[in-house]
Amino acid sequence: MENRDSSTVKRLALWGIPLALGVMGLKLVAWWVTGSVALLSDGMESSVNVVAAIVAFAAVSYAAKPADKTHPFGHHKAEYLSAVLEGVLIVVAALLIVMEALPAVLAPTPMEAPILGLAINFLAGMINAAWAFVLIRAGRRYRSPALAADGQHILSDVVTSAGVLVGLVLAITTGYAVLDPLLAVLVALNILYQGWKVITHSVDGLMDHAVESGEAEAIKAAIAAHGAGSLGAHDLKTRRAGSATFVDFHLVVPASMPVGEAHEICDRLEDAIREVLPGAQIAIHVEPETERAHGERVRLGPPAGAAT
Repeated sequence: MENRDSSTVKRLALWGIPLALGVMGLKLVAWWVTGSVALLSDGMESSVNVVAAIVAFAAVSYAAKPADKTHPFGHHKAEYLSAVLEGVLIVVAALLIVMEALPAVLAPTPMEAPILGLAINFLAGMINAAWAFVLIRAGRRYRSPALAADGQHILSDVVTSAGVLVGLVLAITTGYAVLDPLLAVLVALNILYQGWKVITHSVDGLMDHAVESGEAEAIKAAIAAHGAGSLGAHDLKTRRAGSATFVDFHLVVPASMPVGEAHEICDRLEDAIREVLPGAQIAIHVEPETERAHGERVRLGPPAGAAT
């Protein structure tokens, strides 16, 4: 990730902290006004958002540190650790909501000042929806697992708020106060599912997941189109580590080829691969044609710029 992109990610993560505090404050005011257990549950989830925002900022700040002697490949995976923790926090929030809602199912109570409380909660939900959109979009653009996970978490909070609003309107119009805590339980189940998705995606990233199939094909096409002078490539491996992408493969050249000429081919291939995967970190192992190839062989096309 470029320095400019890293600064953007850190700035977004930092802004998430005061926004999370503000939204939590609005939701707790809505609960205080109404006494609704569903609104209390919604506010409890927002308190987790505050912790998650702080963790996300710490993670992206650490992940942006340049490679050093003890971490020669960089610190990118710190974002996955943040995302795993955030997923766990989502699950904890859901369980706390269930614990709060179940007793209220047995002894439901009517709300006070419901219109004011719903209006305040609606405002908090709109703020969250806009911010979730910004974070998810930025997480994809800058390949930041921490921002993407934070956005998904906030999006689950938006779903919570929407469900709470619908349920409370039904409770008010029908007079069935039990709909308030029942809705809180249903929303908690959805939050559990969202938390599980965040955890599994982040753990997958920690396990050095390969690039998407379309990106892998684009890499092979770049090698085939710009590998003129070599005899082929094989043993292509890729992996993601937060915002970084690593590409590794073997390039077969004639045994008599000078080192300088082989190096020129590697430079050309690196430029071509970075055209399809900007910022990729590439390792090319040059080997003579007498070496035994392993893995899938990438067939070369005509030399770059040649007539077809």
